Amino acid sequence: MINRVNVFKFNSAFKVLHTTERSQTAVMTLDPGESSSEMPNTHPASDQVLVVLEGELLAEIDFKSGVLHKGDTVTVTAGVAHKFTNSAQERAITFNVYAPPAYDSGG
Repeated sequence: MINRVNVFKFNSAFKVLHTTERSQTAVMTLDPGESSSEMPNTHPASDQVLVVLEGELLAEIDFKSGVLHKGDTVTVTAGVAHKFTNSAQERAITFNVYAPPAYDSGG
C-alpha cells in the first residue's frame, strides 16, 4: 500500500507529512491574520518550495514582498529569511517541500 496523506485533512498551523533522507513534505494552514512565524525565519541548510493550494499569502522573502495566489509557487533557498502571512479573509493552505529535511518528523 502507498503511504499517502491528504493535505486538506489537517487543521494545525504546520504539519510534517513525510520525511526521507533527502527531502521532506509538509502542509501549512493559516487562518486570516496568522503568519508562519512571528519574525522571518530561515532554514540554514534546506531549500523550501511552497505551493499555495487555497487562499492567498503575503510572502516576505529576502526583504522583498509580494502576494501569492492559489496555484502560485515560490522557492526559498537555504539561509534566506522568509515569512508568510495570511492577510486575506479566507483560510490559506500551502504544500511545502524541504530539501534536505528542515524539521524533525514531528514538525
